[in-house]
Amino acid sequence: MLGYNVPEPDEAMLISGKKAHDGGAPFDVVVGHGKWVMPFFRKVRYLSMAMHEAQIREVCVTTQGIQLDVRAVIAHKVGGDEVSIVNAGQRFISEQSNEMNQLTGQIFSGHLRSFVGSMTVEQIIRERDTLARQVLEASKREMGSIGLVVDSFQIQSIDDMDSGYINALAAPNIAKVQREAAVERALADQQASKAQQESLRNQADYERETAIKRASIKSETDKANAEAAQAGPLAEARVSQEIVREKSLLAQAQAELREQELISEVVKPAEAEARRTQIIAEADAKAVEISSEAAAKNNRIALDQQLIEQLPALVGEVAKGLGSANLTVFNGAEGVNEIMTGVITQGAALLKSLQNDLSGTVVDGQADTR
Repeated sequence: MLGYNVPEPDEAMLISGKKAHDGGAPFDVVVGHGKWVMPFFRKVRYLSMAMHEAQIREVCVTTQGIQLDVRAVIAHKVGGDEVSIVNAGQRFISEQSNEMNQLTGQIFSGHLRSFVGSMTVEQIIRERDTLARQVLEASKREMGSIGLVVDSFQIQSIDDMDSGYINALAAPNIAKVQREAAVERALADQQASKAQQESLRNQADYERETAIKRASIKSETDKANAEAAQAGPLAEARVSQEIVREKSLLAQAQAELREQELISEVVKPAEAEARRTQIIAEADAKAVEISSEAAAKNNRIALDQQLIEQLPALVGEVAKGLGSANLTVFNGAEGVNEIMTGVITQGAALLKSLQNDLSGTVVDGQADTR
């Protein structure tokens, strides 16, 4: 191939034709980019770095002498470093896929037979993952020497080749599982029967409750129909009673209203007129009384004035009487004072008596006037 060459993402480009140095690679390795190649003097080949799968089926003998048919699968590919690419290219460049899978299967088959031969059937069955891990670890070293790496190794099946050994080992567990399954089935059947009986009871209860409800509904319906049939006459009677009661209340209200009108039109005016006449009469009487008292006061004032005017004459007459009388005065001046006090007292008493007489005369005159 001439010109500029570029490998695929999962390929390594091997360019041969250049003289190799001591200990160096016999060709150049290009991964992930292109390179110019001199025509006629260089040769370009491509090595796949994709994942490959190899399946193996090997008859192995255990420590008990029992033959087992073991099937496994290996996922492998060319290593990503230059040394692995060179080692793989030198071995598989011509028939890469077939040769890689065949050689890988041979490597793993040998290690698988070796480990199975050191174990019992029981160990192999119980520790299948441990067996696979041991075979993988033992094979990695040889795979690396030919430029390959292993991603996984899985044991797919283990068969005793119809010897019945594995089935015999499983028999107790199978019997136990079958017994447990039988018990579970019996329990399930019992639960199913119980559930069915419960369902039948529930159905019977439902039907009974439904019948009771239907009877109750029918009774209520009949009662409602009867009440509806009687509702018309009863309603009319109640309406008639209500009308009579309303008419009675209306008549009573009208009578009360008429009574109030009569009171306001006849009784109240008469009472008001009588009260007015009484008030006028009381006012007139009061006025007469006040006039009489005023007149009496005026007459009393006039009489008092007359008495006051006549009092000196009266006292003089008394003094004349005392002057013509033969009196003996004891205690000197004090005796004279006592005599004068007595004269004044008698004069005052005489004046009061005259006032009373005059007042009586005035009152009698007023009474006569009335």
